[in-house]
Amino acid sequence: MPSISKKGLSMPESPIRKLVPFAEAAAKKGKKIYQLNIGQPDIKTPDVAMQAVKDNSIEVLSYSHSAGFASYREKLAKYYERNDIHVSAEEIIVTTGGSEALLFAMGTITDPGDEVIIPEPFYANYNGFATSSGVTIVPIESSIENNFALPPISEFEKLITESTKAILLCNPGNPTGYLYTKEEVQQIADLALKHDLFVVADEVYREFTYDGVKHNSIMSIPELANNAIMVDSVSKRFSMCGARIGCLVSKNKEVITTAMKFAQARLSPPTLAQIASEAALDTPQEYFEEVNEEYTLRRNILVEGLEKIEGVNVAKPKGAFYCIAELPIESADDFAQWLLEDFEYEGETVMVAPAAGFYSTPNTGLNQVRIAYVLKRENLERALQILEVAIKEYTSK
Repeated sequence: MPSISKKGLSMPESPIRKLVPFAEAAAKKGKKIYQLNIGQPDIKTPDVAMQAVKDNSIEVLSYSHSAGFASYREKLAKYYERNDIHVSAEEIIVTTGGSEALLFAMGTITDPGDEVIIPEPFYANYNGFATSSGVTIVPIESSIENNFALPPISEFEKLITESTKAILLCNPGNPTGYLYTKEEVQQIADLALKHDLFVVADEVYREFTYDGVKHNSIMSIPELANNAIMVDSVSKRFSMCGARIGCLVSKNKEVITTAMKFAQARLSPPTLAQIASEAALDTPQEYFEEVNEEYTLRRNILVEGLEKIEGVNVAKPKGAFYCIAELPIESADDFAQWLLEDFEYEGETVMVAPAAGFYSTPNTGLNQVRIAYVLKRENLERALQILEVAIKEYTSK
């Protein structure tokens, strides 16, 4: 029998989705599952986006330009301008989700064997993107004790080698919810300039910031123009995960020219989804104000509820809609599976994402879980009640 590639065998499973078969089996048994494991917002997609697709009179669903609709890119540039990010339509490539933008970035700036430094825990699929690109992730661990703030720059510097090509940041962070300060972003910029590195910034949660704290984009630092690459997406911002529209943004002409080759190779991003995404940019500011208010309330319910559970330690997020919680257990993988297979409370259970898959360092985060506060407030409160019962039962086995 022909053999599978080493690359394919080394591709990591998603810590978010690998428990799906157990959840499906639990659901077949009649259990109600509160899904705290995945960042799928329950916020309604803006009407203007859905209506744009319904009202369109396209007769032939054709390819778009490989970089995406010119009209969409021009509108995106105006959106970024309002967020103190000064780019032109020519400096934007529309992609099939933020995931493809990250793959394009990896393909553009790295060769097999190159290294990318990433603060961990980080979005689990970075592991997969790196594996598929033949890139080595060099992790630098942040700590739950200080809410996963940026590790000291001196620790970054120790990790830089001749093979280092980039630093990758997620800001605000998935899975931590940490929002980097202006000073932290500037420190990374200064380090990148000193060592002639790229900075790839995953900023898909830009709109979700709390407690009056502002998001600081890597693209807002003028001297970093040739080093900065931004990855973005409509998935979370407009509750349009299924649209699969993102973009890669850079003022570096060589980056854009090279990334365009990858864009041409996959032909074009989806046409109908671009129509919806372009229209979504007309969403009124009140939408985001209401969404942020809702997520702030959900965050407070979740964090305060977790803090009341004996033995649980939780980092308080300032952005996105995730948090990392440390549980009084040894294996979050075992606990998460047990929740679905062997536990129920009044016919209900919860689903969490084991956090070890958000680390690159082996045997790290084993007792941590990522929780997404994307459920309605009453459902979050019920999920916390069930989780507290579950932890007591699991630890007394």
